[in-house]
Amino acid sequence: MQRTIAILGSTGSIGRQGLEIVRELGLPVSALTCRSNIALLAEQILEFRPGLVSVGDSRAAEQLRDILSTKFNLKASDQPEILTDNSGLETAAALPETDLVLAAVVGFAGLRPVLAALEAGKDIALANKETLVAGGEIVMELARRRQTKILPVDSEHSAIWQCLSSAPGRQFKRIFLTASGGPFRNSSKKELAAVTPAQALRHPTWEMGAKITIDSATMMNKGLEIIEACHLFSCTPAQIEVVVHPQSIVHSMVELNDGSVMAQLGFPDMRLPIRLALTWPDRPAADYYRPYDPCAEGANQLVFEPPNEELFPALQLARSAFAAGGLSPCVLNAANEAAVALFLQGKIAFPAIWQIAAEALAQVPAAANLDFATLEWAHNDTIARIMQRHP
Repeated sequence: MQRTIAILGSTGSIGRQGLEIVRELGLPVSALTCRSNIALLAEQILEFRPGLVSVGDSRAAEQLRDILSTKFNLKASDQPEILTDNSGLETAAALPETDLVLAAVVGFAGLRPVLAALEAGKDIALANKETLVAGGEIVMELARRRQTKILPVDSEHSAIWQCLSSAPGRQFKRIFLTASGGPFRNSSKKELAAVTPAQALRHPTWEMGAKITIDSATMMNKGLEIIEACHLFSCTPAQIEVVVHPQSIVHSMVELNDGSVMAQLGFPDMRLPIRLALTWPDRPAADYYRPYDPCAEGANQLVFEPPNEELFPALQLARSAFAAGGLSPCVLNAANEAAVALFLQGKIAFPAIWQIAAEALAQVPAAANLDFATLEWAHNDTIARIMQRHP
């Protein structure tokens, strides 16, 4: 099945790997978007020839036009339509010729274009977990109403999705959500207090963008994935057990109603879940990945252990936010975005990420409606408050 693909966030880690799959399968590309990596976007345009691109602002648009004209000698008539800002993202997400949108914009910014794509009847390959954390209720309701598919790209949720293909009606007892544990799983509180951004950005098994790498180090990534899984698989946090699995070979497991436990395994490679989402329900043959060898070093001894929730309180924060409902998951997500940014700027210590998130959850405003405007207000207000306290 050949689909026309739009990639939101094409210059990020997931976007770049998505284009590897597009190149391999010869899929047409309708749109590409990025915020500020204009040089790379220009190269992508030259190769994949989308009809439309969107960038962060008018200055970035002018820079892009200049590179396409002077470096690549593209006449204006051969260049794609170039849009900017949120409206550009929404237009790129909803093009009539697009069949599937790979949503890989980082953070809350990814929610608006996903809603636009769903409203336009597009299927979503979702790599942005914050979309379901902050706006899961409205996203899933819109997907049901428009009869569109949300195909998970997160390796863990892709694994759960694949395991549930063995379950009639997708019924199950428990999900075992695996976590690498990050680089600090054996650290003490004293050691965590001294963690630097450079140390936190060195993930032991995955190569990812900066924000998600820090989230993995704090285990907030896994907390957000609990909320994401609840929306994707219509379950509660009580049905999800997080298990630390340092080898990152078992991407998640599901216990079915008859007691059988299904697992999806493989060496860490994000191209596999991306490829599955772009080609589902087909599984075309591939030969670029590392073949699985259960006797290989790193795969011949698989370790599982419970997370240290006292040392890493992000899991409980996420469960509490989901249980509280309303704006709480959105506020948790916003507080974490702000705290991670402050940590990367060297303005707060590593454990303060959890402290800031906990303080924000204790002050969640009431909301009469859960629509995008209310979510956007709560997100922006939470970040503004945190940034004012940590100038």
